[in-house]
Order: sequence, then structure tokens, then C-alpha cells
Amino acid sequence: MKRTSRLYALVEELRAAAPRQLTVAALAARLETSTRTVQRDLKTLMETGVPVRAAAGRGGGWSIDPAMTLPPIHFTAEEASALVAALALVDASTPYGRAARAASQKIAASVTGPALAAAQDFAARIVALPARTDSAVRAEVERALANRTVLRLSYQDAGGRESDRWVEPAGLLTAGGRWYLIAWCRTRQAGRGFRLDRITAATATTEQAHPHDLAELLNGSAAAGAVRPGALAPLVPSP
Repeated sequence: MKRTSRLYALVEELRAAAPRQLTVAALAARLETSTRTVQRDLKTLMETGVPVRAAAGRGGGWSIDPAMTLPPIHFTAEEASALVAALALVDASTPYGRAARAASQKIAASVTGPALAAAQDFAARIVALPARTDSAVRAEVERALANRTVLRLSYQDAGGRESDRWVEPAGLLTAGGRWYLIAWCRTRQAGRGFRLDRITAATATTEQAHPHDLAELLNGSAAAGAVRPGALAPLVPSP
């Protein structure tokens, strides 16, 4: 995580917990970084005027002025419950899982009234079985997708056979609770889908990947009929 993003995430963690305090160790665990880095970042926030403060002694920790809040977002109770259901599908093995967690904190910090009560009640009644996770692999896949660069990966197929691939990422496919990286495989000279939980190692390079149309790569495969989720339509510009 880049420093600017980490500082913002640190503020969001403290704001979501306000007025409660969080220890440096707890913050480091949530941000997946070292306690030394968190301490340095907290000092930076104080120097730049962000209202964070520390309480010494047993039970002490860091907190932020509760007045530093987002304006209310006017969700209905049904919309808030829908967001909870969507966020429940995101876990540590999901692409951009950590970013989604930060987004959920922003929502929790800004929703008020009946919508917040509905979201809290629904969230308390959802459980999930954790999936196998490899945060290093996930981070490299996210980096290659964001920067549109070539990705080197080691992949284990359904039969347990492992191979090394150089791929040019085109996008992500979700199906049956699984996530797949769809890419042009230089090794096979064809479009391929790589199940994220079967990628055993990955390294994003600095080489720019050629652009590939996601639908074209899926053409002729079992996922040829895949369509963009309707909930994402407002985020995608019209052609």
C-alpha cells in the first residue's frame, strides 16, 4: 500500500472506531504493516494537523476527534442491507479485498438512522467459511491489472500440475463464488482463465501489456455468455 493510501486508511480505521481507542498493534494488523510504520504515520498525521491523539498507560491507544466525520449518505434500509450482502462476499482471497474493507468502514461511518440499524442487524446475522488466501499473490494480480502490465505467475491446474506462465491481464471473471484472472497467455498463445486460488506465485512486471478485449478472450469458452453485473452499470461510461 502506498504511503498516501496508508495514511488515509489509518484515518478511516480511527474514525470507524471513534470514540474508542485503537492500539498501534491493532492498527498495524488491520493495515497489514509494521508497528514502526504505523507509529511513523501517526506522527505524520499529527504534524499535518489531523486531530489524532494518544492516551498513555494501560488500556491506552490512539483515537481521532469524533467530530471528524463524513456527511450522512441517505441510503434506505433496503439499500443498506444490499450493501452488507455485497460486502459479505468479499474476503481476504477476493481481489481488492482490503480496499473493500476500507470502503465498508466509510459506509459505516457515514450511514445514519434506520439504514444504519438495518445494516448492523443484517451484518450480525451473516457468517462465512474463510477461503484459502495468499495476500502476496492477490496484491501482484491487482498491481498488474491496475498498471496494465505483464504478469508472471505459477499456476496449479485441477490435476495438481504446476506451470509457469507469462500473461497479459484483461480483467476478472467471477462465477460460482470463484474469481478468475482472464488474460492472454503468452505461453499458450491463447486466452486463458486462471483461478486465483490456484495461482501459487505471481510477480507484476514493469512491461506494458498489449490491450485485450475481455469478451474476445472469453469467446468459445464456458464463460462466453458472461455479462457485466448490473450493479456496476452506473460506473461504466456509455460507449
